[in-house]
Amino acid sequence: MKPCGHLMTIRNVVPRTLGCEECLESDQGWVHLRLCRECGHVGCCDDSIGRHATAHFQETGHPIIEGYDPPEGWGWCYVDETMVDLPNQTPQNGPIPRYI
Repeated sequence: MKPCGHLMTIRNVVPRTLGCEECLESDQGWVHLRLCRECGHVGCCDDSIGRHATAHFQETGHPIIEGYDPPEGWGWCYVDETMVDLPNQTPQNGPIPRYI
């Protein structure tokens, strides 16, 4: 694994929604979910139409996401473009609706 210089941004977060925030607002579907480990934003992956997790990174600069559909426990740093070991896995707040 390539080293990541952003591990200090990883926080224990509470997911803000039970699905992609922006897709839920616009009644749009998603493929997989990604959780921002800095603020708890839930966004859809780059295989989804909205690509809202990447858009959140581009808007905020929050670098680390967690695979979150279902909780997968892996981490990714957008800045360093590398997988990261997360200190823990974020539990779901409840059942996440499935959209494909």
